[in-house]
Amino acid sequence: MIPAVLPTYARADIAFDRGEGAWLFATDGRKYLDFASGVAVTALGHAHPHLVAALTEQAKKLWHCSNLFQIPGQQRLAERLVANTFADTVFFGNSGAEALECAIKMTRKYHSANGHPEKYRIIGFNGSFHGRTLATLAAAGNEKYLAGFGPPVDGFDHVAFNNLNELRAAITKETAGILVEPVQGEGGVRPADPEFLRGLRSVADEFGLLLVFDEVQTGTGRSGKLFAHEWAGVTPDIMAIAKGIGGGFPMGACLATEKAAKGMTTGTHGSTFGGNPLAMAVGNAVLDVILAPGFLDKVQREAARLQERLRFVVGKYPSVYAELRGQGLLLGIKTVVPNTEVVKRLQEEGMLTAGAGDNVVRLLPPLIIGKAEIDAAEVILDKVGREWGKA
Repeated sequence: MIPAVLPTYARADIAFDRGEGAWLFATDGRKYLDFASGVAVTALGHAHPHLVAALTEQAKKLWHCSNLFQIPGQQRLAERLVANTFADTVFFGNSGAEALECAIKMTRKYHSANGHPEKYRIIGFNGSFHGRTLATLAAAGNEKYLAGFGPPVDGFDHVAFNNLNELRAAITKETAGILVEPVQGEGGVRPADPEFLRGLRSVADEFGLLLVFDEVQTGTGRSGKLFAHEWAGVTPDIMAIAKGIGGGFPMGACLATEKAAKGMTTGTHGSTFGGNPLAMAVGNAVLDVILAPGFLDKVQREAARLQERLRFVVGKYPSVYAELRGQGLLLGIKTVVPNTEVVKRLQEEGMLTAGAGDNVVRLLPPLIIGKAEIDAAEVILDKVGREWGKA
């Protein structure tokens, strides 16, 4: 008999009833170090007082009114995102997949509005992940996730990640844009080479294409900068964000230049819940914290400290841990043994992580971690490596 909740997840047999900072407390009373952060969502940890206050205050006043009316919090958050990024305009949704859907539509509409409706294809990269809708699955092209859902949505081509030669060879008269994650998360925590990202910008400009960055997982401070593409010194035409910008509240956004958004006029796109007052209150509270002077500098310092400790542990147990990779606080340990077993063992020792492609264990701690949490993570990873090596 099918369970009441559709069985599409392989859930661990743990339930949580509260969280505090980088820690989660299970219903049985056990305490866990949360280095998964709801898959890079709870960027400021659990029950952050500033976010709790913002949400609670807004909840007492207004939850929903729809986009048929002005939403002051939405205007404020959009203006702050514009002021701190490459973008001129923002569309709000509820998830990363919705943000990517908007980005895909905007890319196609741009060329149609400029008299080239034949330009609709987008080039993506092997190993990418952009969401679970039919279009975002097709954009990533991963057969594992496409299987059984019929013909993939047309309009997407795929080439090797970090390979400009393959990209150039794939461009045709129907190509509209390029879609890339600055760091592939689900695909194995694989960073794009900075020269590759700069090359994408040059190619897009050369061929009149739009460059789209998927910063759903890499954005909102996780790399140590507000957005990961800043490390390469390039800017996209369109960017999809979600996860961390809501700090745990469902929220996504599509940011764009005025040029790229040219075709997105009244009636071309919409969302019932996107940009609702609750989400906007939390999003603004998240930016209050992340944009505060010194916050991202601290993220960079703690990320460097964590990476140093992890390299030491990885080097000690080469029969278990093969390689540390990633950027900022989006990190992955490629394992020699099955990554699913490592995730399970870490969980048994009180540390939550997430799996990824290429046999990688993802480490996605909240951005508010410090020495105590890093020390605790090192102890647990060391213990698992040591005991596995003895087995």
